[in-house]
Amino acid sequence: MSNPVSNPAGSPAENTRTLVVERVFPHPPEKLWRALTESPLLAQWMMGNDFEPVVGRKFQFRSAPVPNWNGVVDCEVLVVDPFQRLSYNWGTGGSESGLQWTVLWTLTATEGGTHLRMEQSGFGPDQKAAYHGANYGWQKFFGNLERLLES
Repeated sequence: MSNPVSNPAGSPAENTRTLVVERVFPHPPEKLWRALTESPLLAQWMMGNDFEPVVGRKFQFRSAPVPNWNGVVDCEVLVVDPFQRLSYNWGTGGSESGLQWTVLWTLTATEGGTHLRMEQSGFGPDQKAAYHGANYGWQKFFGNLERLLES
């Protein structure tokens, strides 16, 4: 899906793609919110981190390095709307020459659970490998989240 978004410099970014992963969980929004915003829980299903749900807070996700990636994701919290929306930027490779995206989580209460939507936006036309890698990673993270919530 293509949609115009703004890049960090503020000029329109044409032809960017947004990755969307959605799932309905049989748990209330409060339980999912905890998994998204409490650092020790985030570490169990996504990556080690020093996250705090405070707008403007800079934090990192950390994973084992792999070829072409040092295992560090540099982030800054953009939106904290408890039990409804959480957003942060997501950068790899350093702020100067690295890649930057925005992650937005939306929680919607449903009968008997919560619809969770994750959007990672800002993939440029030259970032097909990053888009496919992110899709793989988020599918894995969602599976980990499901297992954590069931335990």
